[in-house]
Amino acid sequence: MSHDHDHGHDHHHDLAPEGFWQQPRRLGEGLEGHGATDDFNEGRAPGLLFPNRKNEGGFSGIQTFAKLPVALTPDDLRAAKVDVAVLGVPWDSTATGRSGTNHGPLAIRACDYKGGYGRPHFSLDTHVDAFEELVMADYGDAPISVGNTARTFEQVRKFIGTVVDAGAIPIVLGGDHSITWPSATAVADHYGYGKVGIVHFDAHADTGSDMPGSLASHGTPMRHLINSGAVPGKNFVQVGLRGYWPEQETLDWMDDQKMRTHFMAEIIRDGFDKVLERAVDEALDQADHLYISLDIDVCDPAYAPGTGTPEPGGITSNDILRAVRRLAAEVGIVAMDVVEVSPPYDDRGEITALLANRAVREAMTGIAMHRQGITEPDFLHPYAIGLDADGNRRNQVFRRA
Repeated sequence: MSHDHDHGHDHHHDLAPEGFWQQPRRLGEGLEGHGATDDFNEGRAPGLLFPNRKNEGGFSGIQTFAKLPVALTPDDLRAAKVDVAVLGVPWDSTATGRSGTNHGPLAIRACDYKGGYGRPHFSLDTHVDAFEELVMADYGDAPISVGNTARTFEQVRKFIGTVVDAGAIPIVLGGDHSITWPSATAVADHYGYGKVGIVHFDAHADTGSDMPGSLASHGTPMRHLINSGAVPGKNFVQVGLRGYWPEQETLDWMDDQKMRTHFMAEIIRDGFDKVLERAVDEALDQADHLYISLDIDVCDPAYAPGTGTPEPGGITSNDILRAVRRLAAEVGIVAMDVVEVSPPYDDRGEITALLANRAVREAMTGIAMHRQGITEPDFLHPYAIGLDADGNRRNQVFRRA
């Protein structure tokens, strides 16, 4: 699929300082050589593979994400008409803080005690079961070329491109945040440059020009997406920024790009719910298609200690889970990534990996809600908030005078 990606930019290289690796603004075009199919899957009928028995729970059997069946080729996705494909990008060679996020996809899959198909996945908040509504699969992990950032990013772009091209919604497990550059580029390749918006939850803006010296870094993906034209600045909504970076020069650049940024200070002053309402409204006012990028460090380290660059003073687990579900339900999403889970720094209870896992499950619930037409603001099933079928309080006690 070919698109006009120019949007006023030339196609020369962004020049790095002399001696540093140079990266073109565009990651490439087309899906040829995507690496999602190999000789292990030749000669079989396409479709989903169930590596687990029907009633096996999360801690038994073979651990795919949520015990989902496996798709290993684009033909598998198409044959099964997969709605949502979960995949990993085990990459952290562009992280500047703590390492270990390359183990994130494995940890997010393995921490789960819940089952999947064959077991209930009934959301107590919404009474929607995403596993009943959607066809979902685990697509395995994107190919990684250790030590070769440019090649890895192009492989990731093509691998995720096969999911979008097959008509499925990719949910990407990172990996450091640099992977959003090739991931969101793959989505923009399909839907059109300038047609995709991103709601970006993060403690950091990730709009640096270089971090340091390398033009590919987990602190620069949003600038690359903007400079390439894939996702214009006006199509970004950022939530949760705090701490001591970026500096004024980068903030001025963000303003020049018309990015919509909500700092933690605004959340503290006005409350998370008000800021989330603003973010939802801005997402609806954005482009035609929405991508969620969730850096787990947007949450306070009390809730997500296992991350590369923790920043105290963040939001709660409950707030991020509701935010993801609301965006998926009320706006609708075409892709999502969950990044920066670093298992070596997680506590023994795996609370960071569990939070990332549950964020994916809330996105699945939101996608199912959107498909069912449940798009009203902050929907909760009446039973979940203590009401009966007639809207009266259940189990109400009438006190004697």
